[in-house]
Amino acid sequence: MRHPPRSVLLAVAGAVALVGSVVVPVVTAQGATPACTVEYSVTNQWATGFQAAVNITNNRAALNGWSLTFDLADGQKVTQGWNAKWSQSGTTVTAANESWNGSLGTGASVSAGFLGSSSGAGAAPTTFKLNGTTCNVDSEPTTPPPSTPPPTEPPASGTAPALHVSGNKLVDADGKKRRLLGVNRSGGEFMCVQGYGIFDGPVDDAAVRAIADWNANAVRIPLNEECWLGLSNIKPEYAGANYIGAVKDLVARVEAHGMTPIVELHWTNGQYTGNSAGCSDVHATCQKPMPDAQYTPSFWKSVASTFEDDQSVVFDLFNEPYPDRATSSVTDAWTCWRDGGTCPGIGYEVAGMQDLVDAVRGTGAKNVIMAGGLAYSNDLSQWLTYKPTDPAGNLVAAYHVYNFNTCASESCWNSTIAPVAAQVPLVAGEIGENTCSHGFVDQVMKWFDDHDLSYLGWTWNTWDCSSGPSLISDYDGTPTAYGAGLRDHLRALNP
Repeated sequence: MRHPPRSVLLAVAGAVALVGSVVVPVVTAQGATPACTVEYSVTNQWATGFQAAVNITNNRAALNGWSLTFDLADGQKVTQGWNAKWSQSGTTVTAANESWNGSLGTGASVSAGFLGSSSGAGAAPTTFKLNGTTCNVDSEPTTPPPSTPPPTEPPASGTAPALHVSGNKLVDADGKKRRLLGVNRSGGEFMCVQGYGIFDGPVDDAAVRAIADWNANAVRIPLNEECWLGLSNIKPEYAGANYIGAVKDLVARVEAHGMTPIVELHWTNGQYTGNSAGCSDVHATCQKPMPDAQYTPSFWKSVASTFEDDQSVVFDLFNEPYPDRATSSVTDAWTCWRDGGTCPGIGYEVAGMQDLVDAVRGTGAKNVIMAGGLAYSNDLSQWLTYKPTDPAGNLVAAYHVYNFNTCASESCWNSTIAPVAAQVPLVAGEIGENTCSHGFVDQVMKWFDDHDLSYLGWTWNTWDCSSGPSLISDYDGTPTAYGAGLRDHLRALNP
């Protein structure tokens, strides 16, 4: 779903302390600035690996090409990186500039990041060399990683069920069917990239409890890949470990209220200026037609590694694909959707749904995965034909429907949605209408109830119900005229 103007949505979320060690650049005892300074941070960590970032500042003459070297101890290995050409020989890691970021002027900085494997908590590197010159000279010793602070509020005492696919249903560990019925909690996809915060409005325990009070059992949480990976265009206080920590805290609160968290990749990198472009920016500032090969697989490897031990978390691979707007060939569009690569009309290298499934499963994570179809996830007509292969057998079809979509009638649902739902679980990750009423969503919910399917309303934010559309007018759960339809329906379904 596209979003209303950000000028009316400003809010600041609390930042979470960095998880990982940081080399802090300092001035020498004589007051001289080091030739170069490097900040190293572990922004995310899991049992078999970690995510790290480096920020390099050149304090001497301008460089026309740079190469950073450092050593990783305790068997740590670089597996994938971004914003640099990463390589490793023995313990020595080299990050060399890309063609587009090789110029590093006096006082200029560049950031890069990587995913690494490890058998446990490894020591952070202590010595960095930029083009052979040692950085951080006379800097203070590396400090040990601070412990993650406890939640600011005591969480609720409930738990969310671990889920898996059985036939065309989602079931818990006991085999009991679970329909996902709830809301979207927008904000994590846009606030950070626009420099305003991490979430739009409160996400504390009281705010999450208000969602649960509607008798929702699922919350979809849109994310931004540049914020999660901590790319240099994102303010540090909203990026990397701070962003990841905030998302993990929200997931924990959702689960504590017995609701299923769906973490979803909403906005991604890649410049697209073709048909139906939402923006001309290369950065993750709007909905792109497909995920990008440069960053999205790394995003999903990191997310999957973060939550692989929590089968209650569902992964929604990409919000609303629309490669069909970039090409007139339906076959090309669906092939791009599944296989990625060089796609007609899209100027960046695409990561297909199969690439993303492979990225998740490559971590060992067996969490349920959702994959939306073409036309902003409104077209599932060939979803079964191009269905990605999932070795875990936990793949779900994702669908979005609004009153202004092409497939927004019972006849279309009967002909294109029902056949998919007969073979795999189907979740309508977004339902809504721009009328400030609920006549259309009432029709959607009835059809989905009759077919025993899942749906989540867009969105739990206090926006204009005709432009968001927004379910609430206050974060205590006061519904808009549109939101009242979903609230009353969920309460009637789950007394």
